[in-house]
Amino acid sequence: MSVSQPVATSPSAVARLGSRWYFVVTIVSFGFFAWVPFVHAALRLGRKSLYVRAVAFGAAAALVGVLLSLAPTDAAGKVVGTTGNLLTSLALIVALAAVAVACVQQSKLRREILRHVPGERLDGPDPALAAALAARDRRTEARKLATKDPLIARDLRIGRPDLPRNYDDGGLVDLNNAPANVIASVCGLDADTAAAIVDIRATVGGFAAVDDVGAVVPFGTLDRIRDRAVVLPV
Repeated sequence: MSVSQPVATSPSAVARLGSRWYFVVTIVSFGFFAWVPFVHAALRLGRKSLYVRAVAFGAAAALVGVLLSLAPTDAAGKVVGTTGNLLTSLALIVALAAVAVACVQQSKLRREILRHVPGERLDGPDPALAAALAARDRRTEARKLATKDPLIARDLRIGRPDLPRNYDDGGLVDLNNAPANVIASVCGLDADTAAAIVDIRATVGGFAAVDDVGAVVPFGTLDRIRDRAVVLPV
C-alpha cells in the first residue's frame, strides 16, 4: 500500500498565495476592510507609513458607513427621497474609489513583499540570470562564426580572453591557442589538467573538436568544457 507524501510548497508559492488575499478582502468587502492588507504589509515590511494608509482607508470605510446611515429610509429599509439617493450615491462613489486606489497600492506592496522571498521576482528576470543567458547566446553565435569562417574568428580573437579585443564571444576559450592558465580559468579546470591539454595539443598538432580533450579531463567536466570551449586552427 502506497503512502501519499505531502506536497512541498515553495516559499515563493506561499508568498504569492499569501498576498492575493489583499485583493479578495478589499473587493469582497467593498472597501470596508481595505485597511487590513495595509496593516499586514506594515508588519511584513516594517514600514510605519503603511499604518497611516490603513487609517486612511479605515476612515474612508467609516465615511461610507456614516453616509449610508444618514440616508433616510422607509419602514421596509428602502432609501427614499432625494437626500437619501444623494447620500447613497456619494457612499457608492467613495467605496468604489477606495477599492480602486487600495488595489493599485496593494499591487505595489505585493511586489515588494515578494521581493523579500528567495527566488521570487515580479519586476522582470533576475539580472544575473539574464546576463548568463545572454552570454550563452553570444557563445552560440561565436561558435557558429568560428565554424563558418575560422579566419574571421581568429581576427576577432574568439576564445582568446588573454588578448586585447573588441568582440564579445560570451566567455569562450580556444583550446588550440589559449594558454593553459586561461583554459583552466574559463573551463574551471585545475592547473595540471589544463597543462595536460596544452601538452597534448602540441603533440597532435591541435584538436579537431572540443571532445578530443575528453580523455584527459576529469570525469563530469566535459559538459562544462563543451559550454565554454572552441577549437580554431593552430
